[in-house]
Amino acid sequence: QVQLVESGGGLVQAGASLRLSCAASGRTFSNYAMGWFRQAPGKEREFVAGISPRSLNTYYPDSVKGRFTISRDNAKNTVYLQMNGLQPEDTAVYYCATTNSPRDSGRPGGYAYWGQGTQVTVSS
Repeated sequence: QVQLVESGGGLVQAGASLRLSCAASGRTFSNYAMGWFRQAPGKEREFVAGISPRSLNTYYPDSVKGRFTISRDNAKNTVYLQMNGLQPEDTAVYYCATTNSPRDSGRPGGYAYWGQGTQVTVSS
């Protein structure tokens, strides 16, 4: 059974940085793409970053490109999201996710397993 456990959220001021971590278990981590999503109150869940199984490809929407960086350590079964220059509009619950097919590259679609989420709050 795939399990994803996020950590690293918190309350920060605008302009600060945070690094989220997601520990995965239950299958061979290095075979699957990983991603981060977020959901703010009253809004739909939004893709914020994806990474291919061997870290060859990463994907970001324009809203976070240049500020957020996704990375993974396959030896530790962990994926990270480094968030710099945080703004109040980045406030959301952040979710780690993984896909169901080894052919997925980390693009926004195909995510089948989700963590419980970690809250990120950015004050102005």
